[in-house]
Amino acid sequence: MTRKEKGDAMAYQKPIDILTSGNTLWNAWRQTYPDVQAFEPDLHAADLHQAHLQEIDFHEADLTEADLQHADLRGADLRAVDLRHAHMRGADLSDAHLQKAHLHGADLREAKLCRADLQGADLSKADVRGADFSGANVKKALLDLAPCGEANMSTKDLHKVDDTLLGGVEQKPASAVAA
Repeated sequence: MTRKEKGDAMAYQKPIDILTSGNTLWNAWRQTYPDVQAFEPDLHAADLHQAHLQEIDFHEADLTEADLQHADLRGADLRAVDLRHAHMRGADLSDAHLQKAHLHGADLREAKLCRADLQGADLSKADVRGADFSGANVKKALLDLAPCGEANMSTKDLHKVDDTLLGGVEQKPASAVAA
């Protein structure tokens, strides 16, 4: 098989097959074949628990109902990703780019979102109990009815959120937030 034929074959592989080959190959595929990705990569209900996905390019991917429990997504590009009802308990999303991400109903219990950019993200009905939002940008994020019990989301972090978007979120004084 020639190099061109190999490249053409790679363009039309299932996204999950390319992803299991590693982050470097996945990111190269995302850049090399943008026309194949006219519709977001379909990783619906993918089993990626405990996966090492640092700095992965998942922008606009369909990860609805995916299992990302305890996955390492530090610095990942998750802009406008669809993570509705995803299982992300204990995932490390520190420094991740989640602008305009769809996290409605996602399980983010005990997730690390330190310094994550959640600007304009939809976290409505997401379970963020015990999650760490230290230094996260939550400007214009939708947190309506998100259970936030024991989340590290101090009023210092929440001052960036529009009051109309808070819905059922209870703001705790910084001294009452779990470390």
